[in-house]
Amino acid sequence: MAGKDVPVSPLAPKRQPKVPPVPGVRFATAEAGIKYKGRTDVWLALLDEGTQVAGVFTRSKCPSAPVDWCRENLKQGSARAVVVNSGNANAFTGLKGRESVALTAKIAAKAAGCKPEEVFIASTGVIGEPLDATKFEGVLQDCAKRATEGPWIDAAKAIMTTDTFPKALTRKAKIDGHEVVLAGIAKGAGMIAPDMATMLSFVFTDAPIAAPVLQALLSKGVKGSFNAVTVDSDTSTSDTLMLFATGKAAARGVPAITEIGDARLSGFKRALNSLLLELAHLVCKDGEGARKFVEIRVAGAASSRSAKRVALSIANSPLVKTAIAGEDANWGRVVMAVGKAGEPADRDTLDISFGEIMVAQQGARAPSYDEAAVSAYMKGEHIVITADLGIGRGNSVVWTCDLTKAYVEINGDYRS
Repeated sequence: MAGKDVPVSPLAPKRQPKVPPVPGVRFATAEAGIKYKGRTDVWLALLDEGTQVAGVFTRSKCPSAPVDWCRENLKQGSARAVVVNSGNANAFTGLKGRESVALTAKIAAKAAGCKPEEVFIASTGVIGEPLDATKFEGVLQDCAKRATEGPWIDAAKAIMTTDTFPKALTRKAKIDGHEVVLAGIAKGAGMIAPDMATMLSFVFTDAPIAAPVLQALLSKGVKGSFNAVTVDSDTSTSDTLMLFATGKAAARGVPAITEIGDARLSGFKRALNSLLLELAHLVCKDGEGARKFVEIRVAGAASSRSAKRVALSIANSPLVKTAIAGEDANWGRVVMAVGKAGEPADRDTLDISFGEIMVAQQGARAPSYDEAAVSAYMKGEHIVITADLGIGRGNSVVWTCDLTKAYVEINGDYRS
């Protein structure tokens, strides 16, 4: 199904935001013929000298070769180039996969005028197929010559697989009274159940922030964003989220930030977390075949950690998700998902609501239950389900989408 014409998700933004340039970042896209024909499938970003980098990656025990490469090079904390291709994940490809990454880095380093270890690489697409890195010969050199400060939407399009719309966002923040800019892109629609981060996402800023501070901000920021969304409960081998800071805002008077406890970081932190959350939501809204964006809230749990496990149990339940697709407020399936989570729960204290409508209360159907009202609510695009366990103070929120026939159609012939 990848690469074939599919309808744009009804949950896609009605208009694409205009993402401004990030000083110190230039990029270009190209058609390398990795898998798709007649569309861009490789993106090269060039970063000015001094760019700091942070990243979080899949915790899969079968990570891709690019993930291994990035993890190793992240230790130095600096970056000069990023190469991303779609159509082939270069995962489960053994020695050939590692050689392919090394060759890609060598080609990119020559094009960017830097060392191979300053190149960060990500790949997305089919698992288990060798990636022919020789296809990047000439292509990356040409990209380097054509690299400009935009438009970001081109970069977002080049890294798509089964995505139905490109995902690019921006935020502005102030550090010590001076403005800095953030820009982020993401791809992802299926195989989404983050355990780090998820899919591929790249965020850039001109703020002068040291790598250890970036890492701390990113590692914390994913907890309530990328690590709180799920489409199908499957964690990719290639999950990569990286944050780059060029430091160019220093020329405008922005002070260098070298400590995570610096109070001047507060505005930047809010902007970054907001950007990560919206990017994560866009991935959910582009879930393969998705027609409903679903917010699962769990309250009254034994702990926040327990609440999140219960929330994910609900969000990942095929029975809950198909009921939502059918616009059926089948709260019995929510009860089932709470009960199977393996977390402390008490049937007789459990309350469940769909939106503001109480459907179950104290372990039974709510006396005020109104079938017509809840049926009307289920026809909306944004569904909120709240489960209050009534046994503690732990709470959590995760986001997911419904499960439709289109998901099976997309994934039934993904390799063809």
